[in-house]
Amino acid sequence: MKHRKNRQRRKTRETDIRVVLDLDGTGQYAVETGLPFLNHMLELLSKHSLVDIKLEAHGDLAVDYHHTVEDIGIVLGDALDKALGDRKGINRYGWSLVPMDEALARVAVDLGGRPYLVYQIASRRKKILDFDLRLIEEFMRAFCTQARMNLHVAQLYGKEPHHAFESVFKALARALRMACGRDPRVKDVPSSKGRI
Repeated sequence: MKHRKNRQRRKTRETDIRVVLDLDGTGQYAVETGLPFLNHMLELLSKHSLVDIKLEAHGDLAVDYHHTVEDIGIVLGDALDKALGDRKGINRYGWSLVPMDEALARVAVDLGGRPYLVYQIASRRKKILDFDLRLIEEFMRAFCTQARMNLHVAQLYGKEPHHAFESVFKALARALRMACGRDPRVKDVPSSKGRI
């Protein structure tokens, strides 16, 4: 079976991001974004999806975190889309319900080629240290658009924001692990249209 791996780079006047993504990995990661909270979330994504992620990002963090966070989503989504190739033999759908102490998140994914994001977060906290948690929605939107996936994120409850977002990224990881997984009974693309 073909190994599903991709390398992407995005360089603009605002950011320079390199990623190597291996869908058939073991959850190994080397992540440096300049944003410790985002590093932690992406490490969780790698570890629990079993997708190897090597990512290095340099951005205009002295101006704002927005460009860097959004562009990381773009590059990761691009790498995922290219690594999936024609998407033959994949499960296509994935879902997960993940608790983290008092917090609970539900994520569902469809790798059917139609990007759409539904994003609902119960936690009302706006920041963790100086990281604006509203930027996670920007990351998710860029990620799902470039990966051509339908992504539904619902952080259902939980007061502690770290727990809330940790449950989201772990649930995303588990849903992706299921959706990207191969089903030996599926020989073609998992769509009645005959292509994704």
